[in-house]
Amino acid sequence: MVERLRGQGIRNERVLAAMAAVPRHLFVEEALASRAYEDTALPIGFGQTISQPYVVARMVEVLIENQSPQKLLEVGTGCGYQAAVLAHVFPEVYSIERIKGMLERARGNLLPLRLKNLRLAHGDGYAGLESAAPFQSIIVAAAAPRMPEALLRQLAPGGRMVLPLAEVGKDGGRQRLVLVERNGRGFRESELDAVRFVPMEAGKA
Repeated sequence: MVERLRGQGIRNERVLAAMAAVPRHLFVEEALASRAYEDTALPIGFGQTISQPYVVARMVEVLIENQSPQKLLEVGTGCGYQAAVLAHVFPEVYSIERIKGMLERARGNLLPLRLKNLRLAHGDGYAGLESAAPFQSIIVAAAAPRMPEALLRQLAPGGRMVLPLAEVGKDGGRQRLVLVERNGRGFRESELDAVRFVPMEAGKA
């Protein structure tokens, strides 16, 4: 998988090492374990998916480009796979999940890995995690129809957020990966790639 990621243009050795360190098959159902290392998204229950390895690596690489990894917030824990990868890159990782059952499954998946620098929380991703803010990095694993204001507020000066945005009014339509950088003058957005994520929903479930 790592050699394929290199071939797809992932260059950061820290990211590649993290992708190599996390056993992806532990995060999918047994029936799908044989497909765990394919470059594809897979269903994980609760109407959610585990992101394809390239997208995970690409988003993390964008976050740490020319940066020293510090405290990060992940919105959308899902099965816990991306959180585990992030915990191999960032010294302090917080991950929030709105679906209680999904969060408990992630806890079970992550337990054998004994990641001391990863904290999970049940909450509304649109609200972020004010109690642990500010964050130097924020990564969002679901497509929002608009830029979440609370996440912008919780991004530290000089920080970066990467997230998929869905075009409003086009259900299942175009999504784009966006990098948001906070500087002294405000926020700068850069469009990266076309992507496909599950929709970001508000509230707790």
